[in-house]
Amino acid sequence: MNAMVGQSLLGPLLSREAQMRFIVDTMREMSLISDPQELVGTYRERMRQVMPFDCAISISRRGLEAPQYRITRSTIWDEDVNPWKQQEQLPVLETGLLGRLIYQDQPTIIADLEVPDDDPAAVHFAGMKSLMAIPLYEEGYALNMVVILSRALDSFPIERLAVHVWMGNLFGRATHTLILSNQVKEAYEAVERELSAVADIQRSLLPAELPVIDNLEFAVHYQTSRHSGGDYYDFFKMPDDQWGILIADVSGHGTPAAVLMAITHSIAHVVCDPPVAPCRMLEAINSRLAKTYTGGSGSFVSAFYGVYDPRLRSLTWANAGHPPPRLRRADGRIEPLPLAQSLPLGIDDDERFEERTTLLSPGDVLLFYTDGLTEARDPSGAMYDEARLDQTLLKDATSAAGVVANVIDGVEKFAAGRPLADDCTVLAARVK
Repeated sequence: MNAMVGQSLLGPLLSREAQMRFIVDTMREMSLISDPQELVGTYRERMRQVMPFDCAISISRRGLEAPQYRITRSTIWDEDVNPWKQQEQLPVLETGLLGRLIYQDQPTIIADLEVPDDDPAAVHFAGMKSLMAIPLYEEGYALNMVVILSRALDSFPIERLAVHVWMGNLFGRATHTLILSNQVKEAYEAVERELSAVADIQRSLLPAELPVIDNLEFAVHYQTSRHSGGDYYDFFKMPDDQWGILIADVSGHGTPAAVLMAITHSIAHVVCDPPVAPCRMLEAINSRLAKTYTGGSGSFVSAFYGVYDPRLRSLTWANAGHPPPRLRRADGRIEPLPLAQSLPLGIDDDERFEERTTLLSPGDVLLFYTDGLTEARDPSGAMYDEARLDQTLLKDATSAAGVVANVIDGVEKFAAGRPLADDCTVLAARVK
């Protein structure tokens, strides 16, 4: 890492205005650079304009044991090697003058330089008569050092050494910060790619299309609060044209919830083949989750599972701690299904679930949802809640898609731009 401050910038050769203009131009140019390698090269050339030198060497002892050190840059090299990405191409030497300088942890000026021919770094010292070593401190030690060389004797005034060390270390810290920033950016981009892949996998587990039933019409809205989430809805084809309808919500958010959602999906499809009654479906999923996946972890899954019989227009259902669907009758009455009296899935493997049947009529609308909908908040922190949802359901809608559109429009207007804190799924079923 190079870090050099122009001698004439600190002395009388430039006017105060010229010094300020040079410093501002340098800082402005450096602020536009995001590549640490380019930053070091730009700074070196800027400093060379005002502090002529014949050779500059950067060395590091990071990750090495005394007396080893690594030469990371040298102006005698034809090409620069990127020390952050091509470290294996950099020479590692032992002892010699550079080894003594970096391990003594102190700024140094040698006015009359003499280096023996057998020094490990002798090629860098050829013809040089004076030296200034600027340690760059990290974790309390000079892990890096810049060594500036001149062919003239006594080229580096001792009274300016302190300022060189100060400015050199400021530049060193700026470069280190830029490196860390780039590393964080790369790590973030890698995580983003992985999270996007998880989200794609999760969405692939949801139904590719909604089932077509003679007297029942579906529409759905699915939204995660992050890349992926724990909301889950599904349909199961059953004998006699019956259909199983499942909506579930994994506790928590993000990737952990998505993983448990995928597990729940897998168990549900195994359990439902051959088809089983709603209470048996939930009991089987619950037992497997609690015994194998969630027992003692604090994670759980709320779920509502119903079987719709189109011949009777009936829904036979069981509820595991999930918000009960809202039922809007054709005459406008709101009759939410009874609250669940059972625990969510994955808490107690012996939990049992009550089964009930609800008869439906043409024009009725069932709205299945997860609590991310009713727990949405406005800028003041108030929740959307079931009362507001019921008011939205009273709006005219001639299709399931219209019902979903009214609900989403209502909650978005209520939230007034505040993002959802939880995943949100809205599934409308309109009886024909």
